[in-house]
Amino acid sequence: MDNAVRARRAARDALADIEPERLGQVLRDRLTDASMAPSVLALVSAHALDPTVDLDHVAERGAGVQLIYEGLRLTRTLTHTEPWTDGDDEAARQADLNILAADVLVSRGFYLLARTETAERAVEVVRAFGRDQTRRRDAGADRAALDRNLEADVFALSVAAGTTAVGIDPGDDLLEYAADLAREFDGDLPPPEAALPETTADRVLALAGGDAAPPADP
Repeated sequence: MDNAVRARRAARDALADIEPERLGQVLRDRLTDASMAPSVLALVSAHALDPTVDLDHVAERGAGVQLIYEGLRLTRTLTHTEPWTDGDDEAARQADLNILAADVLVSRGFYLLARTETAERAVEVVRAFGRDQTRRRDAGADRAALDRNLEADVFALSVAAGTTAVGIDPGDDLLEYAADLAREFDGDLPPPEAALPETTADRVLALAGGDAAPPADP
């Protein structure tokens, strides 16, 4: 199965029980239009280090990362556009629903990562996002750079979710490589095939220790 298809299916499955239907539709629409690059990066990272890894298991971790990203990305859009201020009641009601959707996305993402080695890192991604959006209000702030920190942090979280799925610590060099990948793009992330170079798996393998292998089962 194609990595992007696997990633999108895992993310959708994680939200399948969300009600009411209108909220569920908002969530499904977000995933339909989203780049699956964060989830796919988790899958590529795990498979690069252990070609025998259960990709469905890794896809669940990747879905956790993806959902946190989609929730924060939606929050960022709402913060920047402030749809409550234009006097349009329908726009305000939709914005209220979108805020709820963002909360659901982040909380469900946390749920998927709660028992993984990346749980604390996921919390720090959200905290860093809050700090950056606060700093963004300052006069003279580099708003584009502060916004792009979200994608950089999410890509680092993605490789961590993938490598730790096979028992390997990503290390600072690999985390920095992943963050730099995200900083190459402006605006919305492109699809995985455009966002992730063909050499991504090789770089993950090299930066995580070359011939690193997960520990054998006792």
